[in-house]
Amino acid sequence: MVLEGEHPGFVTTRFEDLLNWAKKYSLFQYPFVTACCAMEFMAMACPRFDMARFGAEAPRFTPRQADLLWVVGTISQRQAPLLKRVYDQMAEPKYVLAFGTCASCGGFYDNYATLAGIDKVVPVDIYVPGCPPRPEGAIDGLLLLQDKIRAGDPKPGIVKPRIDPVDRAAQLADLRQGGPSSGRPQLDDRDWTGK
Repeated sequence: MVLEGEHPGFVTTRFEDLLNWAKKYSLFQYPFVTACCAMEFMAMACPRFDMARFGAEAPRFTPRQADLLWVVGTISQRQAPLLKRVYDQMAEPKYVLAFGTCASCGGFYDNYATLAGIDKVVPVDIYVPGCPPRPEGAIDGLLLLQDKIRAGDPKPGIVKPRIDPVDRAAQLADLRQGGPSSGRPQLDDRDWTGK
């Protein structure tokens, strides 16, 4: 807070809020990259998406110096103990971001060899869906994690799509029936069909 004038000013805050603000902008990531989502994850570090703007650029390749674990891709049953060991070695407070459908729920693999979601092994703070998720979705996940850190919210979060498909389907049904319902904003058919 900036106070103008000739007299010196002061700012008061709670220590917990100040600490959460500092944690929010100083995330040291540990990428646990195993599969095809790696290409989208690497795109986040490029100038076009520039993860450095959010205070989470510097990767650490030892878990002892990291506090944000990015699990990117498929985790097999044999990798699960290694993932747990990496998580246990991380510095407190530690956060986990499941990047992609395979890390979130096992993806399209329905077999004994693939872990059906990393939350079976480590607690997950943010789920970023997609196969693979776009870099914008991963940035949304990072921003959601920063909001959770600022608020001190322990519940897991899920990155929502920018346009909720359920709302779009309801709007399309309203258009076909010829009238609005429940005060939703109206669309024309071009928005949904691309024509």
